[in-house]
Amino acid sequence: MSGWLGAALSLMTVLALSLAGKLFVLRRDMAMLADALGARLETDTNALLTLPCRDRALRRLASRLNDELQTLIRARHRYQQGDAELKAAIAGISHDLRTPLTAILGYLDLTERETKSENAARYLAVVRERANAMARLTEDLFSYTLAAAGQEGAARQEVSLNAALEESLAAAYTVLTEKGIAPQVRMPGRPVTRRLDPAALNRVFSNLLSNAARYSDGDLEITLTEAGEITFSNAAPHLTPVQAARLFDRFYTVSAAPSAAGLGLSIARLLTERMGGDIGAEYRDGRLTVRLRF
Repeated sequence: MSGWLGAALSLMTVLALSLAGKLFVLRRDMAMLADALGARLETDTNALLTLPCRDRALRRLASRLNDELQTLIRARHRYQQGDAELKAAIAGISHDLRTPLTAILGYLDLTERETKSENAARYLAVVRERANAMARLTEDLFSYTLAAAGQEGAARQEVSLNAALEESLAAAYTVLTEKGIAPQVRMPGRPVTRRLDPAALNRVFSNLLSNAARYSDGDLEITLTEAGEITFSNAAPHLTPVQAARLFDRFYTVSAAPSAAGLGLSIARLLTERMGGDIGAEYRDGRLTVRLRF
């Protein structure tokens, strides 16, 4: 009796060890499958999942996942192709619009020099305003497609954030003055340097200053820290938290700025992130604060 019990215990031990071994292998293969699936989803690759194990259930699961991956890959390629074609079309249309717009603005300059009635002068002013708005939209569309395609923000070099910000403020002086804005600027005494694209950085600062001029209620506070964080803060009573959260969306505008193209902050975000920075906006107690960090 004791011999039979010992044999049974031995058999149960062998079975338990066998099951434990199979469970270990199964868990290992499932972890490998999960890691492989995560890697395929995070990278743009056509490689499918492979499993060295012979477990039929896992191999069926891997086969089903491969079917879904192939569907996802085809959809991704269609999206990328369509997105590239759309950007190329927008860039082409924007480029083609530049020539007639330049001619229109040139003839407007000549017409404004001529003697004209009060009504004609008023009509010309409206045409000038609309033509300038269309020119800004065309330029923003062209700049956005370049930024989205990665054709801006590539030439990196040591840049002083202090100097770049001062240069952008000087360039925006007229626009800010027309809005009655005298910026309060705080910067460290020593240069804060980063490896960035100077042209892209100036474009980011220019777009942020244009945004401040558009939404500000007459004030603007700009702060640069030694950690490379820049904030643009101004009173914006016409905005709401929901609108502020969408300011970086493509083509999004608010009623306070009906003539805006809705691309300035989108371009700023694209270029900032392409240079390894972070950018975002928050709205609190009637103040809009745009914060970026390199």
